Amino acid sequence: MADMSQVLTLWKKTTALPLGKQLFSFAFSQKAPYFATVRPRFVELRPNYAELVVPKRRAVHNHIKTLHVIALCNGLEAAMGALAESTCPPDKRWIPKGMEVAYPAKASSDITCIAETDPAAWTSDNPDVRVSVKGVRDDGTVVIEGEIRLWVTPKPQR
Repeated sequence: MADMSQVLTLWKKTTALPLGKQLFSFAFSQKAPYFATVRPRFVELRPNYAELVVPKRRAVHNHIKTLHVIALCNGLEAAMGALAESTCPPDKRWIPKGMEVAYPAKASSDITCIAETDPAAWTSDNPDVRVSVKGVRDDGTVVIEGEIRLWVTPKPQR
């Protein structure tokens, strides 16, 4: 990638500061305010990889007092969005076109949301880029897993 994205630049600048990951997490949530509903705490960000934590708190509980699956999907989409912004070549743009998830276990703790892609997918002529996503409980149990499909195309000429 020739040019570093604004998101990756912000990550590198803020994480060099005390409380930098918290600052980045807040700033990222302001850009897409819906993400703020799950209060994501970014842990790591680099091309093809993003990791954040969605804290277990009452505001995102379901009727059985675990994290609601839609809150988890929001966390996965936030991780995917940060990954896509940090990975997409500067001459291309991306948009999500679908998400499929399964939730094999209860989300009874904070959940670490991870998004990963194959680096070759971003330089291929195929506009369909698949992002693997999963959410992991504190004890290592996967509570949600799936794929977010992106449509990655050249930016229009101006």
